[in-house]
Amino acid sequence: MVINGRNFISIAKLAGTNKQLLRQFWCGTPAQMNVHMKGRDLLTLQNYTADELKYLLWMASDLKQRIKHKGEYLPLMQGKSLAMIFEKRSTRTRLSAETGFALLGGHPSFLTTQDIHLGTNESLTDTARVLSSMTNAILARVYDHNDLDLMAKEATIPIINGLSNLYHPLQILADYLTLQEHFGGLKGLTIAWIGDGNNVLQSFMTSAAKLGMHLRIATPRGFEPDLRITKITEQNSKEYGTKLLLTTDPLEAADGANVLVTDTWISMGQEEEKKERLKAFQGYQITMQTAKSAASNWAFLHCLPRKPEEVDDEVFYSPQSLVFQEAENRKWTIMAVMVSLLTDYSPQLRKPTF
Repeated sequence: MVINGRNFISIAKLAGTNKQLLRQFWCGTPAQMNVHMKGRDLLTLQNYTADELKYLLWMASDLKQRIKHKGEYLPLMQGKSLAMIFEKRSTRTRLSAETGFALLGGHPSFLTTQDIHLGTNESLTDTARVLSSMTNAILARVYDHNDLDLMAKEATIPIINGLSNLYHPLQILADYLTLQEHFGGLKGLTIAWIGDGNNVLQSFMTSAAKLGMHLRIATPRGFEPDLRITKITEQNSKEYGTKLLLTTDPLEAADGANVLVTDTWISMGQEEEKKERLKAFQGYQITMQTAKSAASNWAFLHCLPRKPEEVDDEVFYSPQSLVFQEAENRKWTIMAVMVSLLTDYSPQLRKPTF
């Protein structure tokens, strides 16, 4: 029998009772890191160690290489199903999860609040328990992070945060994979965030130091990140020996930065604050003038959707802009999360240098 161009019978005879060799054939080379994520939730990157974050990025690189570049078919989710709960609409989160899970052979089920009446006709507790009996994991994009905590408490299957008011971990993993591909490593990079103290920033704050990256954050007064998360970030910076700056001056944040990052100033649910917010964020648009303060090798990230007041066209469509590579990488990183939480697969690709 030939599988993936390899003679299974020959390999089986060679392996004999050597389970490690057989596992290497089916699942790739054994992981070179002491990481065990199967069955866990992904609610915030704060709950993941440096090695676990690196493992997820390694897994994403491996899947991207094998599936996209080598054209291999890896039905690692065959026979599995994913419940996708969306209180807030999305382009990248929905497409990356839905197409990614299907590409791995699984069945994704897209559920809006109109489909399942989440928390109204049926409680979160009951929903979590019912979905646990019918699916293998739940990806939930919600307004209130407390809802994710409750689902994680009541469910018997992994809960994945597709976005909450506090965190957006899947976006940050895609950002890190993009920077890894672009710079060839993450350690020592300086990220400048210029914009709102929102969930995307707070996911950077709870993870960047673990990968050896420095953070320079500029937010207008009154739009700072959550104080509790700021304290966690300060502790992480001390523990991992990285630098942290919080300021209201965009050019001070951009000074010497390798990466310039921003996001929408007006998130879903904040439309009534638009006039106030646009006034507060005057001077925060990222332009080539901002980039003059950055390092010579600067790159630009934006999680999309983008509005011109946040970053002008000259930067957004420049060679330094990685936004569309970043968007694609949402798919490979969510696939890495699902594979890591639901299977015993180990990457075959040589571990990158982080």
